[in-house]
Amino acid sequence: MTERAPLSRPRVLRAAVDLADEIGIDAVSMRRLALELGVVPMALYKHVANKDDLLEGMVDTLLGELEPPLTDAHWKTAVRERVLSARRALQRHPWARQALESRTTKTPTVLGYMDSMIGMFLAGGFSADLTHHVMHAFGSRMWGLTQEIFDDSATPSPPPDEATFAQLAAAFPNVANMAVSASHDPDSVVGDGCDDQFEFEFALDLLLDGFEALKERGWSSRLARG
Repeated sequence: MTERAPLSRPRVLRAAVDLADEIGIDAVSMRRLALELGVVPMALYKHVANKDDLLEGMVDTLLGELEPPLTDAHWKTAVRERVLSARRALQRHPWARQALESRTTKTPTVLGYMDSMIGMFLAGGFSADLTHHVMHAFGSRMWGLTQEIFDDSATPSPPPDEATFAQLAAAFPNVANMAVSASHDPDSVVGDGCDDQFEFEFALDLLLDGFEALKERGWSSRLARG
């Protein structure tokens, strides 16, 4: 008979992450997790205080999957790779976005990630003032996620027939013009819609180029406010 590995916080959190990958974050409960680990629910409370502590630990576990930040690269490359590493982690765990958005407290692991992001800009010659506003502009993108105006994640609707499209184009000409002119990737992860990875990187690079331009001209909030 194979001896069961002793219960520990890392083991509990890893099991919770795997379970959420399988059944979704909403279905994860202390009872369901205990069943997965082959223990009674009370045994879990020696390692996680409650469901909130479990969720925070799961986010920490996810952040532990990120590739280490580059230390010998230009700041823009280092930031870009760090963000895309976070995005890859979120794509491996579909529940992660919901967990991140539900957290109101910041664990040491989360603060460490934020600290490393801030440090990349400071090391790249950004002032603390500009870095503060850069982090606001980054918003959720620093975690590898963003709320898009076009939600192509769901099953796309069939395209309208010519007559219907003509009516829509007459009512909303600018939307129609963009729809027919946009380049769509047939191999996109969202099917026949916008390529979400391309759009994410497009906006990420746009932000990074803008941040660099502000740094080069010595931008400060004091000067911007006049």
